[in-house]
Amino acid sequence: MIRITIRRKPNGGIRSFQVKGHALYDQSGKDIVCAGVSAVTVGTVNAVEALLGLELQVETKHGLLYAEVADNLDEALETKVQLLLESMVVMLQSIEQSYGAYIAMQEQIK
Repeated sequence: MIRITIRRKPNGGIRSFQVKGHALYDQSGKDIVCAGVSAVTVGTVNAVEALLGLELQVETKHGLLYAEVADNLDEALETKVQLLLESMVVMLQSIEQSYGAYIAMQEQIK
């Protein structure tokens, strides 16, 4: 199962997210759940970097993606980053609604 944790700041903004595990919906290379989650999450990190010129703190390993937003962003940049990250959450929720046996998402305030 893919486990996604969205960590939020006390003000509700996204501080970081972690994607861990494998869906096991189908064999490697044919797993549409893994492919969808990977496209959404990696695509979001790439969009933040390409569109906003901001590099998130990122860690990747086999079956793991962790991304964290810096605390010291100016208000305008923070607003844009949060819009992209909230869009990612909506897309992941859509995948979870259709394939809930293979993906679980939780949110924490930290």
